[in-house]
Amino acid sequence: MPNRLRTAGRSLATAVLATTMMAGALVAGGLAAPAPAGAAVSRAELALRWAPIHYQDVDATGSHALGGRSDYITRVDFDGDLNGRNNWDNAAASSASFAAHAYYSVLETSTHWYITYLFFHPRDWIDHPFFETEHENDGEGVMFAIERDGSTYGVLRSAVTVAHSDFYSYTPAGSNWTGGRENVDGTLQFASSPHDSFQHPVTAQEARGHGLKAYPQYNINGDGIVYYPSTVAETPSNGNDRDVRYKLVDIFASGGLWAQRANASLFAHLGTFAGDTSGDCGVGTFSCSTNSANAPWGWDDGNDLPGRGEIATDPAKLSVEYFTVPGSLSRSYTYNPYASAAAALREAARTAPPVVD
Repeated sequence: MPNRLRTAGRSLATAVLATTMMAGALVAGGLAAPAPAGAAVSRAELALRWAPIHYQDVDATGSHALGGRSDYITRVDFDGDLNGRNNWDNAAASSASFAAHAYYSVLETSTHWYITYLFFHPRDWIDHPFFETEHENDGEGVMFAIERDGSTYGVLRSAVTVAHSDFYSYTPAGSNWTGGRENVDGTLQFASSPHDSFQHPVTAQEARGHGLKAYPQYNINGDGIVYYPSTVAETPSNGNDRDVRYKLVDIFASGGLWAQRANASLFAHLGTFAGDTSGDCGVGTFSCSTNSANAPWGWDDGNDLPGRGEIATDPAKLSVEYFTVPGSLSRSYTYNPYASAAAALREAARTAPPVVD
């Protein structure tokens, strides 16, 4: 009996060690290890689970395209600083990093999780002199509403994307959410990732202006990059790389994007990235505008009822206005760091100049 116990103990220890090493290898390799059944899932795990497979169309023509790099997603501090007014110029530097990142925030109620993803580009650009403008910085994205149904990661019920100054709403096939004040604009597609075991929603951004919709309402036209969510950040090998992993960055991290909201070098107003006309922005085009890109708490569809930034700061409100939601949807947040700045956000919604990202 004692020998059998020692043998069983060694076998159990070996199995635990093997499982631990396998999980570590998955994370190190950029693969998301599924949370154990019944375990409480972290916000970072939720964000990684539901992060979209992201199609980015690429245009390599014209001097402002930087050979296609102007359409690569990256961090706001890709150039090593948090100054939004030098991003256009520094995107052309050989030292600029285009390692792929995307920002996320998770808000919680007792009934739902709401995850917002921000894809950032240093330039919103064009390659012709007609009646369009370009500008420094570009921030557009998507918000997913996920029902807490008792499963580890919940069930994704809807998506609302940001394409310049318009929002577009989607539901997955089989969702019990239907149109509300706004019509549903399409069906949210899912696809498998070669880097984990999940089916992910699929989003896409156009080249140059980077409006974001559900795939295939935007798609790759010729050259393009397919970005996959991961725990590592890869740099595209070229403008037609169809397997690039992007790393998620928590908007609410210590010293992160939300913590920098009063940094006057990065933000011109609460929720508006600072940008100027330096470098060649506007040269050979119609014009270059300033302070024309938004963080999620500045996103706004002026034709719709939700207020400026509420897609990120009060997504439960936006959800009940955009969709008809059966059953229970709590409007009380159990986790919402934006709430600490509610008064300032309302004032920014009232006074901040309108911008077109």
